[in-house]
Amino acid sequence: MTEPTLFQGSTEPLAARMRPKTLDQFLGQEHLLGPGKALGELIRRGDVGSCIFWGPPGSGKTTLAKIIANYTDRHFEPFSAVTEGVGRVREIIKEAEERLKYQGQGTILFCDEIHRFNKAQQDAFLPWVENGIITLIGATTENPSFELTSALLSRCRVFVLEPLTDEHIRTLLSRAIDVENKGRGERGEVRFGDEAIVLLVTHAQGDARRALNTLEAVFKHVTNIAPLPSPISAEVIRQVLEKPLPVYDKAGEQHFNLISALHKSVRGSDVDGALYWLARMLAGGEDPLYLARRLVRMAIEDIGLADPRGLTVALAAKDAYHFLGTPEGELALAQATIYLATAPKSNRAYAAFGEAQAAAQSHPAEPVPLHIRNAPTGLMKDLGYGNDYKYAFDSEDAYIPQEYLPERLRGSVWYRPGDMGYEKAVKERMAWWLELKKKSL
Repeated sequence: MTEPTLFQGSTEPLAARMRPKTLDQFLGQEHLLGPGKALGELIRRGDVGSCIFWGPPGSGKTTLAKIIANYTDRHFEPFSAVTEGVGRVREIIKEAEERLKYQGQGTILFCDEIHRFNKAQQDAFLPWVENGIITLIGATTENPSFELTSALLSRCRVFVLEPLTDEHIRTLLSRAIDVENKGRGERGEVRFGDEAIVLLVTHAQGDARRALNTLEAVFKHVTNIAPLPSPISAEVIRQVLEKPLPVYDKAGEQHFNLISALHKSVRGSDVDGALYWLARMLAGGEDPLYLARRLVRMAIEDIGLADPRGLTVALAAKDAYHFLGTPEGELALAQATIYLATAPKSNRAYAAFGEAQAAAQSHPAEPVPLHIRNAPTGLMKDLGYGNDYKYAFDSEDAYIPQEYLPERLRGSVWYRPGDMGYEKAVKERMAWWLELKKKSL
């Protein structure tokens, strides 16, 4: 780590100065780097091949790539798929060929944000990874199985990095405070209160870069305060912090993970879990009307006829949000979420329709039974359309047994109501109709 001088200071951001150079300095990812773990052993042996690091921002993807280069004595060539293109890749490949031929040194090509390359651009790496001219290390925050080609994935090992824990962030901040204080000289040491540290850790949300950038901003802020507060309070930290938003990408995997969590919490009748995921998505900037649509889907799929009012409540919440807007309308979505999560559950209607769709797909041309065909003309009546049809309301019970399915599908049962909520009454009614039908045979 380089340190700022008393007079000149450092031109590097704190996050760059704090970047570890060895595995011993690296924080987090014990599941990959701990004793006996795959990636750690490969790095220590200097035997790392092409791989993909998949993890959230600030989890150490770039740092690990640089550490690998240090342990293997290979040339490290950084590359960003955001700002550079295939033309630059070709230049790097040519330089790597010459370096290997004349110096005997391999090259690590580190491609940051590799998911930003389209499929054709990703293919540009393939022959050079295949013949060993370069070792490709790609970094991505997106799911590689969705964003990278199968050909590239087959040539690279995928390592999943996790967000840093609060304890990791706390250790990192302690180290960084020591480094920053060494360069302050006569300006005096900056000390932080416990609540201030807690706030910095919470704000970081497992992102080392975010933690260090915030800490650097705090140091710059307190430089202009006289006298220097000691210790730095949580209130001073709040003056520096922007409003923290949950980690959320409306177009990426995180979007689908969170909506899945919301849906499954409702289905599992966990009202607190459902409210938390709803709040997370709203705080992350999700379109509330998208959430309203999903609630309607949950009411249909997971509550169904166990509580038919669930659909009414979900649709009313959608209308209420549309009428009130943010933030008042969000309470209507929360109310609907609570109702659906605490409602009796049944997917019997959902399953029944799926079976009926499969039957319609397998038997797409079965004729309608004559007795329930429409007969608007004399010819149709002469052909037997509508003959022997029994009008249900001619019976006191408004039920007269007769067949409604095509002959080939008669006897099929798709809807099987359960014993939850209103569906229990439906089940009893259907059992009664079945008994009447048996007696009429």
